[in-house]
Amino acid sequence: MERQAIISRVMMPNQTNPSGNIYGGDIMKMMDAAAYAAARKYARSNVVTARVDELQFHLPIKIGDLVTCTGTLVFVGNSSMEVQVRVEVEDLDEDVPPQHALSAFFTMVALDRNGRPKKIPPMELETEEERIAFEAGRLRHESYRKRKQEAQAKKVAEA
Repeated sequence: MERQAIISRVMMPNQTNPSGNIYGGDIMKMMDAAAYAAARKYARSNVVTARVDELQFHLPIKIGDLVTCTGTLVFVGNSSMEVQVRVEVEDLDEDVPPQHALSAFFTMVALDRNGRPKKIPPMELETEEERIAFEAGRLRHESYRKRKQEAQAKKVAEA
C-alpha cells in the first residue's frame, strides 16, 4: 500500500509576514495537506487530523524559496495513523541542496462514510528502518493515549 505523499510550492509575496518570512501557518497548512494525502492514500477513505506534535522552525523561509513537504506513514493503529512530515526548503537563486526546515508528526484518523472511525489494514514493514520508525510511533501513540486518559480522569475528578 502506498504511504507517502509529496507536496511542493514556491513561496509567494502574499504568504509573508512584515519581516519578509513566510507565515508559519502557511507551512503548517502545507504539512497538514501532505499528512492528509499520505494517510488518505493508505486508508483509501476520508481522514481527519486528530493531533499534531510540536513544530520548531529551524530556519526562515523566504519569498521565492521552494518548499517541499514529504508525508510518510510511520505507524498504523486500528483507525489512526501517524504521518511524519518533513519540510525542506530550497533557495532557487543559489546552487545549494535543500535544507531541512522542520518536521512534525501528525495523527490522522480514517473515517467511514458516516464520519465514524474506520478500521484500516495493518502496515506491512519491510525494512529495519521502517520497523524502528513504527515502534517509535507506537510508543508515541501509547503515550498520547495515556495522557488523554489521565486528563479525562482528572476532569471527572474535578467535576
